[in-house]
Amino acid sequence: MTERSFGEVHFGQAELGNRARTRRLVMLADQLTRHPTGTLPQKLRDPAALQATYRLMSREEVTHAAVLSPHRAETLRRMSEHPGPLLVVCDGTELDYTTITSLQNLGQIGNGECGRRGYICQNCLVVDPQTRQAVGLVNQILHVRADVPAGETKQQSRGRQSRESRLWPDGTRDLPADRRLIVVCDRGGDTFEELAHEQHSGRRFVIRSRHNRRVLTGHAGCGRKQFLESTLRRQAAVGSFTLPVAATASRPARAAQLCVSFAAVRLVPPKQKRGEYAAQPLAVWAVRVWEPDPPRGAEGLEWILLTNEPVSSFEDALRVSEWYECRWVVEEYHKALKTGCNIEDLQFCDELRLEPMIALLSVVALTLLNLRDASRRPDAKITSASALVAQEYVDVLSLWRHKEVRSQWTLHDFFQALARLGGHQNRKHDKPPGWLVLWRGWTTLQLLLVGAQAERRRRKVG
Repeated sequence: MTERSFGEVHFGQAELGNRARTRRLVMLADQLTRHPTGTLPQKLRDPAALQATYRLMSREEVTHAAVLSPHRAETLRRMSEHPGPLLVVCDGTELDYTTITSLQNLGQIGNGECGRRGYICQNCLVVDPQTRQAVGLVNQILHVRADVPAGETKQQSRGRQSRESRLWPDGTRDLPADRRLIVVCDRGGDTFEELAHEQHSGRRFVIRSRHNRRVLTGHAGCGRKQFLESTLRRQAAVGSFTLPVAATASRPARAAQLCVSFAAVRLVPPKQKRGEYAAQPLAVWAVRVWEPDPPRGAEGLEWILLTNEPVSSFEDALRVSEWYECRWVVEEYHKALKTGCNIEDLQFCDELRLEPMIALLSVVALTLLNLRDASRRPDAKITSASALVAQEYVDVLSLWRHKEVRSQWTLHDFFQALARLGGHQNRKHDKPPGWLVLWRGWTTLQLLLVGAQAERRRRKVG
């Protein structure tokens, strides 16, 4: 049986009014996985393919929901077959389309300066905590920030459907009530509404605290109201671990020695109600992770995590912390959207044509992350490269690297050469290649393959 292409797997069941449109969507997805970078004319250099894409996106049946639906169904299928826990990492990113003057209905993004307009793109990305590999998108909301009506009362704000804080509970509302699923959010998800929603969802959650809430200690009894941060900081460390901290523009890379403590608390509802939830305390566990001795001049790391996963030992607290550490995968995903797929460079003139293309590229972007993960598989040095990629890719890349075809290359051989093609030097002190370097190599490899195919045709004609 012929292996299904990427487009067939993720878009083959799209319902777009007729099968011809679905076939065109499948073909387009396969084309974009080969050439994801640049503007749309750069991705699709064939004028006929470009015009066919514009016609497809102009159909009223081709919506953001219709394009994303088959991929979401495929993701849910994979989730149902997965034997262990899975993380649903939720986070938003801004998509900036300020330069397209015809998109007047888009909302304000950023802090309101310079009149920037676009979408708040709320993504729910499923991640395997064991491999830290993205499984798929289980939801994506393109939110247009509404202008707050003058004189709006707090009660009116709570009832307004366009309220931005609804994005967090709305993103996971349709997920299965399955304890194998752990919803993971950064501080943006720390609203009492979201905490209450996940507490009663049938799933587990880990949400980083942003607010120094009032709490009651323990899960039973009356207790005295205290504040979350001071309560956690009075708890003694129950263990420690080392976490590699990546370098940024303001700090060098380091191995941080982190301590862990925890406490059972009940979160007291805010005095001023800001969402839709019952006015009852929420029984959760709070886990504090902090760096007691940061390097001179560096700010010590600290985060407080709220969870409904029972925590009674250092091992339990460490597991919760490790789930939260997987949140960086969604940040890498957002980089793949913007840097790898240039999703903000789309030049559609109205939202109804732009939004389905955003959905399509949002799925294509997952292939960038999977390239990196495949290159780091523990069995890469013993697995044949042809088990993952077509043999012609192996032949062309090995010919470029060694001036001869080496059909028996392993995955390690293939990705080392692919990284070199993308600009990685493979020196002893170099880090393993990331998705961006590998994707540059993958894009260049497509051009090498086209050249090789053209040469074969020339020789056949000759």
